[in-house]
Amino acid sequence: MTSSPLSSWLDRRFKIGQRGSTVQREILAGLTTFGAMAYIMAVNPAIMAKAGLASHDMIMTTIAAAVCGTLLMALFANMPIALAPAMSSNAIFAQIVVNQMHVDVRTAFTIVLLGGVAFTALSVTKLRHKIIQAFPEPIVLGIQVAIGIFIARIGMVTGNLAVAAPDGFHFGSLSDPSALLTLFGLFLAGVFIVLRVPAGMLIAILAVTLVSLFVHKNGLPVASLPQHFLEWPHYPTHLLFPFNFGDFFSHLELLLPITLYFLISDFFDATGTMYSVANRARLTKPDGTTLLGRAAFAADGSASIIGSALGTSTVSAYVESLVGVEAGGRTGLTALIVALLFAASSVLWPLIVMIPPEATAPVLILVGLSMLSALGQAANGSQEALLTPAFMLLIAVLTGNFMISLALGLLFYSLMLLVTRQFVRLTPMVLGLDAVFLFYLFLVSQTGLGQG
Repeated sequence: MTSSPLSSWLDRRFKIGQRGSTVQREILAGLTTFGAMAYIMAVNPAIMAKAGLASHDMIMTTIAAAVCGTLLMALFANMPIALAPAMSSNAIFAQIVVNQMHVDVRTAFTIVLLGGVAFTALSVTKLRHKIIQAFPEPIVLGIQVAIGIFIARIGMVTGNLAVAAPDGFHFGSLSDPSALLTLFGLFLAGVFIVLRVPAGMLIAILAVTLVSLFVHKNGLPVASLPQHFLEWPHYPTHLLFPFNFGDFFSHLELLLPITLYFLISDFFDATGTMYSVANRARLTKPDGTTLLGRAAFAADGSASIIGSALGTSTVSAYVESLVGVEAGGRTGLTALIVALLFAASSVLWPLIVMIPPEATAPVLILVGLSMLSALGQAANGSQEALLTPAFMLLIAVLTGNFMISLALGLLFYSLMLLVTRQFVRLTPMVLGLDAVFLFYLFLVSQTGLGQG
């Protein structure tokens, strides 16, 4: 059976066969990734509304930012990584910077812009690649397991299997329809994964969404069909280039630490996510180094500049891209499909946002758990090689803060090397990263950013 001219062109354009994938598998991976992160179209507007921004306006800016950022990653970097407004940055932008610190919203967008410019400047140099190469192996393992437990934690919380309590988290009530739906999806997706059912995770998302239409909670269905499936897009042009440079520079002493916080947080958060996705997809060169290059880093950095110009918070690589990788995504075609689906959402968003969190939570849990297998690589190593990733995992699961786990993990590892007199492994780059993360922790302690 011969392939179509389009499939042949796609194969050559994205090096699909070369990376051991197929056009069909890439399309399926894109569908699965989109299904796992479609929630951002509902959640980001709700969070940004706390900054006084209209919900419908933010739906359009969220979609536009996701389309632009993911297209850059697809077409210029050929990586299966989707981008959208970051969930950590949007909450800090709206709840802390604008609401608590009373920074004008246009000035806050200026902070995002300038952080994005600095981010991109670092990305187009060799520094970002050198930083990845400089991460010691225990930190690399720690990044993978911390992100794995972080994404599993998101699934547990959004699926109501983990409920906040005064002493941490309790298991959700088995009388809660949301928890039961999540368990149903968890078992269903687990069976599909074990049986290697094609499109198993996507089928599980659709199945739970369908069942949710008939399950009621507090007298209302968990999911309900929208009144209309289509809505003609109307972009809020007043949010284009929403900057106030005058106010930013007149309050530089207050806003510069916030800008540095966004820069460091987004830089290492996105770097860790992209590294984990590439590593999980086995996108490496013959010498074992990652295929992540200057094009991928530049696309990631440029997306934040574009996002701020469109009127939304920092745009960054999404950890849900791992779901698409687990479904077989290996190239930029996966990201291209995600971008096209986000573009279609500008018309179809009333239908797409009906997917309840209970439908995507099981997939996030299983993908996150699958990443914990990396701990096995450290089992027969030294004490610091085992304790460091385990410590990072503990911080990430209890706090839900990947950046804190990375900062404390690297400092913990460096201390272990110091007391065991392994000075040769304390390279200038490792010591430089220690200094950066100490400064980051100082910013957190002084501003309160990133602690909630």
